[in-house]
Amino acid sequence: MNSVTTRTTCPYCGVGCGVNAVVENGAVSVAGDAAHPSNLGSLCSKGTALADTVGLDGRLLHPMVDGRRASWDDALDEVAARFGEIIAEHGRDAVAFYVSGQLLTEDYYVANKLMKGYIGSANIDTNSRLCMSSAVAGHKRAFGEDVVPGCYEDLEIADLVVLVGSNTAWCHPVVHQRIVAAQEHDPNKKLVVIDPRRTATAEGADLHLPLAPGTDVHLFNGLLAHLAERGFASDLPGAEDAIDEARNLGGIDTIAEACGIDADTVSAFFELFAATERTVTVFSQGVNQSSAGTDKVNAIINCHLLTDRIGKPGACPFSITGQPNAMGGREVGGLSSTLAAHMGFDGADRVQRFWDSPTIAREPGLKAVELFEAIERGEIKAVWIMATNPLVSLPHADRAKRALEACEFVAVSDCMRHTDTVDRAHVLLPAAAWAEKSGTVTNSERIISRQRAFLPMPGAARADWDIVCDVARRMGFDGFDFDSPAAIFREHAELTAFENDGQRVLNLDGLADLADDDYDMLEPLRWPVFSTQALRAAGAMPVQQDSRRLFADGVYPTSDGKAHLVAVTPRGPANAVSDQWPLALNTGRVRDHWHTMTRTAKSARLAAHIPEPFVEVHPRDAERYGVADGALAAVSTTLGEAHVRVIVTAGQREGSLFVPMHWNDQFAARARVGALANPAVCPISGEPEFKHTPAAIAPFEAAWHGFILASRPLLLAAEASIDYWVKVPGERFYRYEIAGLHTPGDWAATARSWIGVGERTADWLEAADTAGGRYRAAHMDAGHIEACVFVAPEPAALPDRSWLASLFTGEPVAEDERMGLLAGRPADPGADPGPQVCSCFGVGRNTIVRAINEQGLDSVAAVGEALEAGTNCGSCKPEIAALIEAQAGE
Repeated sequence: MNSVTTRTTCPYCGVGCGVNAVVENGAVSVAGDAAHPSNLGSLCSKGTALADTVGLDGRLLHPMVDGRRASWDDALDEVAARFGEIIAEHGRDAVAFYVSGQLLTEDYYVANKLMKGYIGSANIDTNSRLCMSSAVAGHKRAFGEDVVPGCYEDLEIADLVVLVGSNTAWCHPVVHQRIVAAQEHDPNKKLVVIDPRRTATAEGADLHLPLAPGTDVHLFNGLLAHLAERGFASDLPGAEDAIDEARNLGGIDTIAEACGIDADTVSAFFELFAATERTVTVFSQGVNQSSAGTDKVNAIINCHLLTDRIGKPGACPFSITGQPNAMGGREVGGLSSTLAAHMGFDGADRVQRFWDSPTIAREPGLKAVELFEAIERGEIKAVWIMATNPLVSLPHADRAKRALEACEFVAVSDCMRHTDTVDRAHVLLPAAAWAEKSGTVTNSERIISRQRAFLPMPGAARADWDIVCDVARRMGFDGFDFDSPAAIFREHAELTAFENDGQRVLNLDGLADLADDDYDMLEPLRWPVFSTQALRAAGAMPVQQDSRRLFADGVYPTSDGKAHLVAVTPRGPANAVSDQWPLALNTGRVRDHWHTMTRTAKSARLAAHIPEPFVEVHPRDAERYGVADGALAAVSTTLGEAHVRVIVTAGQREGSLFVPMHWNDQFAARARVGALANPAVCPISGEPEFKHTPAAIAPFEAAWHGFILASRPLLLAAEASIDYWVKVPGERFYRYEIAGLHTPGDWAATARSWIGVGERTADWLEAADTAGGRYRAAHMDAGHIEACVFVAPEPAALPDRSWLASLFTGEPVAEDERMGLLAGRPADPGADPGPQVCSCFGVGRNTIVRAINEQGLDSVAAVGEALEAGTNCGSCKPEIAALIEAQAGE
């Protein structure tokens, strides 16, 4: 038996979990790394399913130029030549890079070095601009540098954890489970959730504040004023102005009215915060993604600075990032608004001296949204996009699509052959995927971890850093003769220490002479790292204990050495709702998908939990606008329209809608919510307002609804009879949810055309109810099921898909199963697991309900003991609890 275990890092969120990847006789499996300090062996549902995603299906394996396979020499020469020609004719600011938090730090470093230090433009920005740049700007205003001062351990030490704009249970499940475990150990610890939606995170909170969208500054200014009234004071710069501004808003009743929540709830939160010294406030996209995002961040930080709750165990403001290496990108200058090593443009001469580069960018470049606006206007004539899919993830994404279609030259480095963005490129450069990458990432608590390759590079794929360096050399630039990611990391570490006499907290001096072997064996460690001697003194300890919490000494990297409170004035979203657009559209993530699904859609168990794009609607809004639970709806804004499935829930705030960000043109007919999202940005950070776009909702008046299960992918996008479709990858099959505005005249012929069997009738089983508008068919081949089609006038009249999906085993369908095929259900109801609840162990709703009723299970723990459901990442626990409660009420 040949088995090799490689310690690496998860490629999903900014929690930065350690992963043990095992390759045994060619098969890959993953488990949490118990020695990694950030996750201590835990993984979420996405991390648990990583082995499902490493296959080569859909991979880009060879360079392509103008749609044709090319050699690396031809492709790289084309990129270098086109960029060089455009710079020569139109100037250095006519080109741009758009990069990603999916890049490793070493990839980021050379891309930034090429653009800012050799091309001489700061037109390099990252998709991390879309999720955490407001936190960056807020940190710099308060602390003088983009520094997260705390660590995950603080969440366990704290007596009060406040989660603001963060559905942590779904978006950062491992961190959430650390909070839950601490509460279970000490029931006196409190959890407050501040979020317009009642999410899975809010279900477990001691106090939930469902504030109106965009009112975070009202709430935290109100808290600041309350704290001042309670006797908290500070001599830090800006404190007096910040408190005066906060007091202008009035008392608790006024704050509560502005936030749209009960005054008693606001008062309870204020009192709890004031009385609890060990408080951590965690904030994420719900705060950052706003036209007032930076002010929201500072409103939160102000409350911690006034109460001196920073730099102490269990006390800090804590920005938790969305991408695996958003922090690493921030460290090396991946944002257009900074230089490398946390330096601003006032440090341009220093960076140029260090690089010995021919030029240097001396002022900020274009931020993500304005960068694509400049492409559309023709001001940027060449763009290189790396490891991201902006035609799905950007706001006003159709404008970005038009921009790329009109752009003179588009190069894309990616690991996938088809994405919405890849399909608009002139040159495609096949990049390494997660399992093939080697380098480092930095997580939300400043821990640097090694990402190690455990699979060989497939086809002609190459590492991103290698591709960038090759283009740089072909453009005639020295300074890119790196032979390994270790060499790049050493230069990055050296730059953080260069002429750094304590002005910058980011300092990796202790790693600047790291030998290749030591780099390969590098254990997770948190910056700053001051000397190799100190690193060795730490021995086997994975984290330097003296760097867990920063600012304990009260010294900050500002001109006066002090933290600054920032006076902030509340302002509403950039665009208010109106009679025509009466609802506020909010976008975000779901539990089991990631960004634009290029990785998670490879996993059948992840795709099964929430198979379709949806819109959450409050019951009163559903009644008001005529949409029903389980039906289809059209969600529209001034920018476009999406067609999604309706979920009516009281957890959604009245007057608001929630649509997830993940679906794209590869997996749905019309579900790119980015195309609907408001392109307004925070004037300080440039982060878009994804959480508030004026919108409307109406029924999608389909004449029929249906689904197809097929053993091979279908080309439904070309079917004129289908107006709504969603592709859901399964285990040995593909599932398609479909609907149409017009009823075909011949269902049999139509169904056969969908699955491509033409006029063949052998092994074609069908049942039709013309009067009732129902049609069911199955195509068999030598006893195996190849496809089935179910159509009905309403979604509720369709059978559950779970049992039918279980027939796609590769084995012949048994006779009793064949008898139930057209009915869509087994003769034995116990054979139907129902829709998936637990993705980690593939446990369905029906299985859980049967166990609750038959075994008398009355707790989530009891269900876990009986079925394993909820015992891994825990993110399905709220759903299990709801099932237990529902059964108890029947």
